[in-house]
Amino acid sequence: MSNKIYDILKFVAQIILPAIATLYLSIAGIWNLPFGEQISGTIMAIDTFLGAVLVISSNKYKKKESEEK
Repeated sequence: MSNKIYDILKFVAQIILPAIATLYLSIAGIWNLPFGEQISGTIMAIDTFLGAVLVISSNKYKKKESEEK
C-alpha cells in the first residue's frame, strides 16, 4: 500500500466515517429516518475493520523498515 493511499484511508477511518455515522444517527432521530442505529452501526463496524487493517499495515511497514536498518 502506498503512503498516499494509507494517508487517505487513515483520514477516512479517523474523520469521514465517524462523522457520517454520527450525522446519520442524529438526522435519523430528528427526521424519523429509517434504520438510524443499524446504518450508523454498520458504518462504525466498517470503520473499525478499516482501522484494524491500517494498524496491521502500519505495523508490517514499521517492522520491515526496522529490519532494513
